[in-house]
Amino acid sequence: MSTSYKCPYCNIRYFSNRNSYSQHVNRCINFYDVSTEESNTEVSEVTDMLLDNNDFNRIEERQSVQEIENLPSDSEITDLFEYGDYDVDASVSLEVISNIPERFEEIFFESSRNKDSNVENLQNEDSNIERLQNKDLDIRSESSRNENSDIKEFSNKSYADLMTFITKYNLNNKVGNAIIKFFNKHFNLSISPFLKNIKTGRKYMDKMNLLRLLYYKHRILVHNNKEYFINYQPVIKCIENLLSNSEISQLFVYDYKKLEIKNKQSYGKQYTGNWWKKAKESIPSVAYILSIILYSDTTTTDTLGKGSLHPIYISLGNIPTWRRNKEDTKQLLGYLSILSVKDEREKKSSEFKKLVRETFHNSIKFLLDPLFTNDDDDGDSIELKIDNEIFWFFPRISTIICNWPKVCTFSLTYKSINPNYLCYFCLVSKENLNNTCLRDDQIVLRNKENMLQYHNNGTTEKASLEPVFNYF
Repeated sequence: MSTSYKCPYCNIRYFSNRNSYSQHVNRCINFYDVSTEESNTEVSEVTDMLLDNNDFNRIEERQSVQEIENLPSDSEITDLFEYGDYDVDASVSLEVISNIPERFEEIFFESSRNKDSNVENLQNEDSNIERLQNKDLDIRSESSRNENSDIKEFSNKSYADLMTFITKYNLNNKVGNAIIKFFNKHFNLSISPFLKNIKTGRKYMDKMNLLRLLYYKHRILVHNNKEYFINYQPVIKCIENLLSNSEISQLFVYDYKKLEIKNKQSYGKQYTGNWWKKAKESIPSVAYILSIILYSDTTTTDTLGKGSLHPIYISLGNIPTWRRNKEDTKQLLGYLSILSVKDEREKKSSEFKKLVRETFHNSIKFLLDPLFTNDDDDGDSIELKIDNEIFWFFPRISTIICNWPKVCTFSLTYKSINPNYLCYFCLVSKENLNNTCLRDDQIVLRNKENMLQYHNNGTTEKASLEPVFNYF
């Protein structure tokens, strides 16, 4: 009969291959709390052992005792349930099973084939897991009742704050579970304020109003007897949050920089462009340009894809590009509601399409106006504190990053595939877009002035422009 080795931590897997056993134990230990001196010694032994007969014979002798004394407790198996969605290397013979009761027979027979001498011990494990199975059925029944009820909010503020933190910084379930485990371990509360894992929290978020986790709420529209809200953080607060990061503030660029390569001007960054230079020349010499970058997309808010919102993110062009590509250089400015319709007829109506565009630009105006409408003489400027110093800034929206449909929403150009003027940058007709021989005077760029003129004159269709006031 071939020799096999049983993992002393999960008490489920057997290995005939020594190398596989060693790799499995080193990885399996990460799923359990190992704080005792004896456990630490065992880990060290597995890590440092030589793959010879003496080492593994010693393991086999030790396991003959451990298999009787160290059967998996309820809490150990429950750990596998709670943390069963961790990512594990598929090449390692580690199987983390979140539905152990349902697959017990498969595990039982596989284990029996690998180690015939442990049938009696496995029967003992059978009774343990059978008790857990009954307990798990009760939990599932309770969970099913909870899922069928309407969830209004989290049971306490601590868990709501945690899920806000997880969502805001886009942390995965593994990191969130580690945070829960850390607090439960070190604060010794009789009842944990958290649910068992982040996955459960996300399910709660799918069934509640996600927007309760954000800071402020403003009604922007009532349509078909339904209220629509902007859920947002104040734009200046978002910027202050970014600048409170010392790494970002140290890299923050204040002035225009002329970049030359081989005596020729280059434009590698926003603050090396001519637009920045011109903008700086238009403001007081003691002030600085604050370059605003907006990111926009539509996202679903439930697992079925029935609910959707329109998030707007903000970043700063004063941050070097390599640093701005990291997650902590973006802030969620707010969620814009997406209007629903009574029927397909309303959806296709020109009145509804106009209302959608008006609501979008009214929402953007509400979010960004605090940057440009102050009470002092210089109404389009703000003061920001960076590294304990006060700086005077003039905000300028420099870039909007989004897909093609959202580009049309921001610019209010036609979304159809066959307008006279396809490009949202210029007023070159569709017949001449592929003409590389156009003269400069034949290329008219869209700008605030000429678009406003089309709007005021009521001739927006001549520029393939929607008849809605554009905030930008």
